[in-house]
Amino acid sequence: MNNKGIIVVVSGFSGAGKGTLMKALLSKYDNYALSISATTRNPRPGETHGKEYFFVTKEEFEKLIAEDGLVEYANYVGNYYGTPKAFVEEKLDQGKDVILEIEIQGALQIKKKFPKALLLFVTPPSVDELKKRLIGRGTETEDVIHGRLLRAKEEGQGIDEYDNIIINDDLDTCVTTMHEIIQAAHYTPDRNVEFINSIREQLSELK
Repeated sequence: MNNKGIIVVVSGFSGAGKGTLMKALLSKYDNYALSISATTRNPRPGETHGKEYFFVTKEEFEKLIAEDGLVEYANYVGNYYGTPKAFVEEKLDQGKDVILEIEIQGALQIKKKFPKALLLFVTPPSVDELKKRLIGRGTETEDVIHGRLLRAKEEGQGIDEYDNIIINDDLDTCVTTMHEIIQAAHYTPDRNVEFINSIREQLSELK
């Protein structure tokens, strides 16, 4: 079977709990690598440069774009977000499944460049729960929260572009479900062409 890692794109509404879900997944399983994105937004309390994100200036980010140093990038609520190319390629070659936690714009770019990428969309069980989580973070103004809800309205139109939906209600259940979906993706025929051809060749020798 193909031992190379696969690209897993995880998107979702702001406030859906993607970050918490990713941390729980990586702490439970050791076969994943979480790609660190570059962004022009300001750090939130507790965030560290090089850990949650690479925090860069607009000028630095646009230089990365010009040098083709990003797998994808997008502009979200006035800030750039993008995935450095070198990290992704290195981890895939090591057999790690690389998780890209990115917005819909970037996810669709990835799907065009890497048709075999697995796209997962994380959502809370209801819009009321989404509002509750956004308010509960206590890090943003009412205007910013309202902007994120309007953005969620737009993003909701693109959910059918994804391969699977992950409903983030119970964290442990959600982590297990996501892991099982990713592992199952390793066994699709399009990711194991060489293995399939080998089996066919062996079968052709039967008399």
